Amino acid sequence: MGIKQVAEHAGVSPGTVSNVLNRPERVAAATRARVERSIRELGFVRNGSASTLRAGHSSTIGLMVLDLANPFFTDVARGVEDVASERGYAVLLSSSAESGEREQHNIRVFAEQRVRGVLLTPVGDDGQNADRLSERGVPVVLLDHPTPRANQCSVAVDDVAGGELAVGQLLAEGARTLTFVTGPAALRQCADRRKGALRALRAADLGREAMRELTVPAMNARAGQEAARRLLADGSLPDAIFCANDLLALGVMRVLLQAGVKVPTDVALIGYDDIEFSAAAAVPLSSVRQPTYQLGRIATELLLEECDDPDGHAHQQVMFQPELVVRDSSRREGAVAQGGPL
Repeated sequence: MGIKQVAEHAGVSPGTVSNVLNRPERVAAATRARVERSIRELGFVRNGSASTLRAGHSSTIGLMVLDLANPFFTDVARGVEDVASERGYAVLLSSSAESGEREQHNIRVFAEQRVRGVLLTPVGDDGQNADRLSERGVPVVLLDHPTPRANQCSVAVDDVAGGELAVGQLLAEGARTLTFVTGPAALRQCADRRKGALRALRAADLGREAMRELTVPAMNARAGQEAARRLLADGSLPDAIFCANDLLALGVMRVLLQAGVKVPTDVALIGYDDIEFSAAAAVPLSSVRQPTYQLGRIATELLLEECDDPDGHAHQQVMFQPELVVRDSSRREGAVAQGGPL
């Protein structure tokens, strides 16, 4: 079924049906309503591929995150989809799974689909994949990743400050030996949170030796469980553990509690992201909160502004500040927590 059949059913010309689909403001309200009724009754579905070829781009934007299983990115995607829907766009969602090769593959898919623009949380810092899209004339906004480039938009959170907040809170509770459970160093988020942790140690006149670093291959609960098993096998637990995200921390907590380790009496614990499950954990998890929904919304607004008005668009590099949320997992009796809301 095509436009011709819809036109015959509605008693109008095929050109009028085309205008209703593409330029509805040009069609009288009564005629537009008649055509739309015919579309519904006939079950007509427009050929999106054909209209994309004619226009040279689609009404779809691409969103690529590091891990779709992480609730952090679920909340970010919700902000993206809300703005996109308000503006008449669809979202093509994908995950790099923290793999540079998969990121390159997904970039090619976006290009083949002729997406209007792309929101990208890159695996590394080289910016090559974003450059490939820009060279094709596809606007790119870095999401949850700052950019040093004045000619590119980015929306991120100050993870150095977040790492400092987390470790500062553990030190304020009396910890003097710590373990930082983190993902691959190539991930900007992990590297920045480590920088902040070291800054907190320096502020407390403690050397790097006060914090052991335990690197895991993925940022999920299973990797956190394995990290906790490694710590238990060593036979000497630290005073406190800082995990680079909440999924890692929840995995660590599960294994520690199963082994009879008391949190926070024996080991204090803090995560990062403040996902929904954190407050509902067996021991409510302290965490560093990020404005996830706002990250998605503002990044999408910037992207669509650039798509709709590339010449008049002013690039922005938006940096949010994180917030420390202290719960039972890092709060020890007799110590005064500092730096954030209870």
